[in-house]
Amino acid sequence: MLKKVTYTFLLLTLFVAAASAQKIYSKIDTVSQKAWADSVFNSMTPEERLGQLFMVAAYSNLDEKHFAEIDAQISKYNIGGLIFFQGGAGRQANLTNRFQAKAKVPLAIAMDAEWGIGMRLDSIMDFPKQMTLGAIQDNRLIYEMGKEVANQFKQLNMHINFAPVVDVNVNPKNPVIGYRSFGENKFNVAEKGVAYMKGMQDFGIMANAKHFPGHGDTDVDSHADLPVINQSKERMNDIELYPFKALMKDSLMSVMVAHLQIPAYDSREKTPTTLSKKVVTDLLKNELGFDGLAFTDAMNMQGVAKYYEPGEADVRALMAGNDIILFPLDVAKGIDQVKKAIKKGDLTQASLDYRVRRILEAKYWMGLSKVEPISTDNLTERINTSYAEMLNRILYQKAMTVVDNTDELLPIIRLDSTKFASLNFGIADNQEFQNTLSKYAKFDHFKAGTTYQSLLESLSSYNTVVVGYGGITNSTKDQHGVKSDEVQFIRDLQAKTNVIVVAFGNAYGLQFFDGVKNIICTYEDNEITRNIAPQIIFGALRAEGKLPVTTGSFKNGTGIKTMTASRLSFGLPEEVGMDSETLKGIDAFMKKAIDGKATPGGQVMVARKGKVIFSKNYGYQTYDSLIAVDDETMYDLASITKVMASVQVLMYLNENGLIDMNKTLGDYLPEVKGTNKEDLVIRDVLLHQAGLQPFIPFWKRTVDNGVLDQAYYSETPGPSYNSTVADHMYGSPALADSLWKWVIDADLRKMPRGEEKYDYLYSDMGYYFFYKLAENILNKPFDSFLNDRLYAPLGLQTMGYLPTEKGFLQEIAPTEDDNLFRKTLLRGTVHDQGAAMFGGIAGHAGLFSNALDLAVLMQMHLQLGQYGGQKYYDLNTIPAFTNQQTEDNRRGMGWDKPIVGKDEGPTSRYASASTFGHSGFTGTAVWADPEQELVYVFLANRVYPNAENAKLIQWNIRTKIQDLIYESIWNFNKD
Repeated sequence: MLKKVTYTFLLLTLFVAAASAQKIYSKIDTVSQKAWADSVFNSMTPEERLGQLFMVAAYSNLDEKHFAEIDAQISKYNIGGLIFFQGGAGRQANLTNRFQAKAKVPLAIAMDAEWGIGMRLDSIMDFPKQMTLGAIQDNRLIYEMGKEVANQFKQLNMHINFAPVVDVNVNPKNPVIGYRSFGENKFNVAEKGVAYMKGMQDFGIMANAKHFPGHGDTDVDSHADLPVINQSKERMNDIELYPFKALMKDSLMSVMVAHLQIPAYDSREKTPTTLSKKVVTDLLKNELGFDGLAFTDAMNMQGVAKYYEPGEADVRALMAGNDIILFPLDVAKGIDQVKKAIKKGDLTQASLDYRVRRILEAKYWMGLSKVEPISTDNLTERINTSYAEMLNRILYQKAMTVVDNTDELLPIIRLDSTKFASLNFGIADNQEFQNTLSKYAKFDHFKAGTTYQSLLESLSSYNTVVVGYGGITNSTKDQHGVKSDEVQFIRDLQAKTNVIVVAFGNAYGLQFFDGVKNIICTYEDNEITRNIAPQIIFGALRAEGKLPVTTGSFKNGTGIKTMTASRLSFGLPEEVGMDSETLKGIDAFMKKAIDGKATPGGQVMVARKGKVIFSKNYGYQTYDSLIAVDDETMYDLASITKVMASVQVLMYLNENGLIDMNKTLGDYLPEVKGTNKEDLVIRDVLLHQAGLQPFIPFWKRTVDNGVLDQAYYSETPGPSYNSTVADHMYGSPALADSLWKWVIDADLRKMPRGEEKYDYLYSDMGYYFFYKLAENILNKPFDSFLNDRLYAPLGLQTMGYLPTEKGFLQEIAPTEDDNLFRKTLLRGTVHDQGAAMFGGIAGHAGLFSNALDLAVLMQMHLQLGQYGGQKYYDLNTIPAFTNQQTEDNRRGMGWDKPIVGKDEGPTSRYASASTFGHSGFTGTAVWADPEQELVYVFLANRVYPNAENAKLIQWNIRTKIQDLIYESIWNFNKD
C-alpha cells in the first residue's frame, strides 16, 4: 500500500502537467502563424529559401574550424536548421546563441535524442532506452518521460527530437534497431509511440516518428549499407505501418524516412525509400494522408551515400517528396544541384516554396517568431532536475521483469534461516548491486575467477545464491555477450541450491539462458538497475514489467508480477513528496557539528512512506580522521535501548497475556516483595512517574580511591570473572548480583508536597527491573530472545548487544575515554556504567546498531507490527504503547513523545502528536511520525572523547535537522 501512494502521487502530477500543456501548445493562433510565415518568406530570395530545406550537423565537442564552417553555411546559404550531436550542454548553448545571432531566419534546432539528450551530451542523465520502456505497463509514464525530454530540449532552446522510434522490431537479429524499439508487438509500439510523442508535443517539442515505413525487419545496418526488406505491401501495412498510422491519426508533426530498399513499393535497384516518390509522396503523403514534415534520414549514411553523390541524393530526396534534407554531406553542392533541377523541370520553385512556407509555419509553432538567448546559469541542474531523476527511477522500476519464478523464490521472505551469497559475472565492478543486497541480509560476495569446480563447491553451501549477470550487450554478435560456459555453471549451481539470476542488459540475451530458472530482466545495466533489482528480490519493490519481445523460450508478454513484502525500499526524496534541495541543508548542520567538535562524525537517515530517501555518513569515528563513517559504522545507542529492547519485550509479553501493564513489579518479581518497589505499577514505571531516582552511579561503590575492588573486577577473564565490563576489565558474578541488590534497595524520590502521586522525572532505574522481569517470565536470556524473535527475522545485521563478541570492532565508533571508572577508551563495550556492570546486557542501555537497522525496526512500528511479509505484533499493540497515556505526561509507555504546539521538547516543532521515539546520551535519536509516515535516525558519538561535551545538545543539532526534514515536505508541496 505504501508503494501505491507514491505511484498515485506521480500520476496526479502527470495529469495536472498534461492539462496545463494542452492550454499552452494546442491553441496556436493560426492567423498570426500564417502572417509571420508569409512575412519571413517574402523577406527571402528564392535561393535563400532553398537553404531552409537543409538541416546541417553540428558538434559542440569539435574545434573552431567546425564552428566557422557552420557560421559560413548560415550566412551564405541561409540553412534552415541544425541537428546537434556529441558535446556538452554549456558548449552547445553558447554555440546555439552564436549561430542564432548569425541567422537571418531563426534556425530550427534538433537532436536525435531517443532516450533524452544524455544520448548526445555529457553530464546529462539518460532516460531508459525504448526497449526498456516497452516493458512498462502504464503508458502514462511514457507520456511523462516525453514531457521531461521536452523540458531538456527547452533548456537548450531546441525544437525537434528525432524520436520516437516506432519500428516494430520483428527481427531479433536486427543490428541497428533492437533495443531502440518498443518491441515486437505493433499495438504496444503504437501505444507507447503515441504517449512519447504527445508528451513532447504537448510541451512544445516537435516529435518525429522513425524510420518510415519501418526498419524493424532488417538484418543490415543502414549506416553501413542499404538494407532490403522482402515483405509484401499487405504485410507492411499490417505490421510496419501500423504504429505510424496510429501516430498520424493522433497529432504527429513529422516523420523520418528511412534508407531502405523495399521492392514491394519500389523495385528499382538500389533505390532507398528516402529517394522513392512511391514511398514518400504516394504512400506517406497521399495514401496515408500525412500532412506534417517529412525529413530524410541522415544523408551521410551509407544506405544512400554509398550509391549516390552529394547533391544528387539531395535532389532525388526532394523529388521524392521529402521536405527537409537531414545531415547533407555538402550543402553547396546540394543547393547547386537543386537549382539545376529547377531549371531542368525536375523540381519546381513553387513546390519548394510550398515546403518552405510549411517549414516556417512549423517554426512559428516552435516559438521561433521570437528568439531568446539561452542562459547558461545552472544549466546542467535545470536539465537534470530532481523530478526527472525520480521519474527515471520509476521508469526502470516499472520495466523490471521477472520472466521466471519457477521455485517461487521471489520475493525472499525468510532472512534468519537463510545463508546468502552473491556471484558476479561480466561486470568488473558491481558494487552497487552487492551493497544493496547487503542492506537486506548478510551476504558473502563472490566473483567469477576461480575454477568453476571450486566455486561450485563453495556456493553450494549457501541456501540462496543471487547471480548478477552483466556484460549483456546490445550487439547481436557473440550471443549479446552471454557466455555459454557461464550459463552452464548457473544451471549446475541450480541443481545444488537455490539460485536467482539478474540479467543486466539487453532482453535478447535471455535467449541464451534456456534452462535457467528464477530470472529477472533489467533491460539495461546501470547504477539504477543495480540498485532496484535487489529491492525487487527482497520484496521492497514490485516487479511489474512484461517482455516486449520474444527471446528464446521466453515469449513476448511474459512477466510475473511479484508481491511486495513491505520492506524498506531506497529512492529519491521526490518519490515520496519531499524536496531534495531542502534536505541538502542537513550537510550544513553536520558540518557545523563536526567542525565545532560537537561530534567527530555521524549518520543521518530519513525514510518516508516506506522508502529511505536520505542516507548519509559524515566525518570520522574519531577526531584523528583515521576511519571514515560509512554505512556499516555502529554506534552505542545508549537509552534508545529502552525502546528497541525492553519495550519490544514488554509488548510481546503484554499481547501474549504474560504481563498486565496495570499490575505491579511485585506481581512478577519475588525479589522486590516487601521493598519500596513492590507496589510500583508497570505502566507508571514506563511513564517515569513511579518515583524512581533518575540515575544512581552504582559503579562508585566498586571503586575505592580510584582503585577497582578486586572482589568485583579482574584484568583477565576466567570462570570467576566471566562478564566483559571493558577492554581488559572483567566482572565477577558477584558484581551483577550486588548491582541488582543495590537497585532493589535504592530509595525512591520524595513525593512532591501535597501530591498523592509522583510527578514525571526521567529515570533509567525501572529498566533494571524490566530486564529481570523479562528473563524470569521468558526463561531465556534477554538478548537471545530479542535476536531470535525480532532482530534476526528482520534482517538486522548490526543491532544487538556485545558487538565485539560477534566479530565487530573496526565498525564501532568509540565513545568515552573513561578516566574515572574503566580507565580506557570504550569501543564496543557499553558506555553506561550500570549496563557495563551487568556484563553489557541491560534493559536501559547496551544496544549497538547502524542507522539502517534502526530505520527498519522503526518502519516495522509504523506498519503496526508487520514487516517483510511477517507479523511481529498484533495491530493494536504498538499504538497502545506509543500513544500518550495521560494528559499531564507527554510520554507513551517507554516511548518519548513531542510537546505539541511548543518550540521546546525532544522533537521538531512540526512533529505530529502521534510521533514517538527516543534519544540517547551518547548523541543518538530516533523518531517515527505515523501521520507523515516518517522515520528519522540520527547517530553520533558526541561523548568521544569526553562525555562532558554537550555542544550537540546545546546547538540543538538533532532537532534542527528534524525541522529540515519536515520543511522538505512543506517545500515540496509549495512547488
